[in-house]
Amino acid sequence: MKAFNYTRGQALPAILATRIAILDGAMGTMIQRFKLNEAQYRGERFKDFHKDVKGNNELLSLTRPDVIQDIHESYLAAGADMLETNTFGATAVAQADYDMAELAIEMNYESARLARAACDKYATPDKPRFVVGTLGPTPKTASISPDVNDPGARNTNFEELRKAYYEQTEALVKGGSDVLLVETIFDTLNAKAALFAIDEYFDN
Repeated sequence: MKAFNYTRGQALPAILATRIAILDGAMGTMIQRFKLNEAQYRGERFKDFHKDVKGNNELLSLTRPDVIQDIHESYLAAGADMLETNTFGATAVAQADYDMAELAIEMNYESARLARAACDKYATPDKPRFVVGTLGPTPKTASISPDVNDPGARNTNFEELRKAYYEQTEALVKGGSDVLLVETIFDTLNAKAALFAIDEYFDN
């Protein structure tokens, strides 16, 4: 992997060398506190969408950015140094469950932009804040069969995952992420695809 020139994130290694940096908390449970209904998830843009979207938390970055912004600012006000983007399930592979795969890039870009705006609002010279672009699991796994009766069956492959994670990485960086976090992926081949995509992005 080629050396990457830090921009906003250049202060983070020095901070980590001297103290513990605080990451924010959960996004999903905070969203649940708002008790949003189907119509609120849809917003005006998706009011006539053909599938139910309640529970698609990543969509809220497009339809209810005020909710995501409120959560971000709550964590920053509590003292968080690093803010995770609302992109846990924002790959094209995961969004295909909602027939929203084509929105994945926009979701990642807007989610990173929201986190960036919140961090910039709360950052001070003595306490900079950093955006952590989150790459999470998918409902499909490359090394685990979805069918207990057919151990060799697969519903995705490394290349499909690599492509999805690559476009997620690109959008997260363009939206303002300082750090990338691969998290909660229980299939190690899926995780490898995410890490490979990140390396590939910075090599390019």
